[in-house]
Amino acid sequence: MRQYTYITLREKPEWMEKAAEWFHSKWGVPTEAYLECIQAYVQKETEYGWYLCLDGEKIVAGLGVIENDFHDRKDLAPNICAVYTEEAYRKQGIAGQLLNFAVEDQRANGISPVYLVTDHTGFYERYGWEFYCMAQGDGEDHPTRLLIHR
Repeated sequence: MRQYTYITLREKPEWMEKAAEWFHSKWGVPTEAYLECIQAYVQKETEYGWYLCLDGEKIVAGLGVIENDFHDRKDLAPNICAVYTEEAYRKQGIAGQLLNFAVEDQRANGISPVYLVTDHTGFYERYGWEFYCMAQGDGEDHPTRLLIHR
């Protein structure tokens, strides 16, 4: 079994630029937007964190916590966003560990519950997430599931 390292970007700010590029490559959101959010976290302007799973010097999974993940329920904050695990690393529980790491870190900073929007059914529920309501994504034709972790 491989050993992976789970980090916050506040603990390891030297990963900021590489992480922003990596998230951009997965989701198409401008690198600068990621960098802005990550820097606010690293500089302690917010407790909404950014989390990575590393295999040596390679980012294999990551996610962030932001105020709102581009949906109409602005009252439900913060939101886990940009959850991604490299295909070769899936089905090993990495995303689940990263989600739990983020939820516990947020809780330790007095932030609970947290939310996320997803089209997946069953995946997040394995890690303690529950269906909360439907939300309309910005520019989306159909509502999407919004989950809560209490």
